[in-house]
Amino acid sequence: MDAPTLQSEEPTLESEDVDRYLTFTTDDMFYAFPIRNVTEIIGMQTITTVPDVPPFIKGVINLRGKVIPLMDVRLRLGLQGVEYNDRTCIIVVEVTDRNVGVIVDAVSDVLTIDTAQIEPPPDYRSGNDTHYISGMAKREEGIVVVLDAEELLRISETDTRRGAGAS
Repeated sequence: MDAPTLQSEEPTLESEDVDRYLTFTTDDMFYAFPIRNVTEIIGMQTITTVPDVPPFIKGVINLRGKVIPLMDVRLRLGLQGVEYNDRTCIIVVEVTDRNVGVIVDAVSDVLTIDTAQIEPPPDYRSGNDTHYISGMAKREEGIVVVLDAEELLRISETDTRRGAGAS
């Protein structure tokens, strides 16, 4: 089943109450990163595996002479991994002066979202498992889960222990 396509909208006002987001699909859900964190979108590259890392860290790539770690967002979100295909791509995200590649099923669009359309995540979250969700954007086409890039890319000691011995 193909995910519905979200259409981008131009803001009607230049305001600090609107922000732009790069949307992408994973497991037929829409997710978004603030565009200010995105440096580029690239196709899949040859991945060099790295030992003793959490399962959601797929390895590293050489991007124009820079070594960039890669995170599979499906695995990071606790979803089932899938084989990569021609729509799979890497969103290179910059946080705290470092670049990380995030592997996603497909990039959708750039949306301008009024902050009034973004609600906090539901309260049923347990512990810190979903602390990287910064909000839920209400759209006519459905809900877009807004991710906090810095939190998503942060690797905790628990994540590191989970990766020991994992393949």
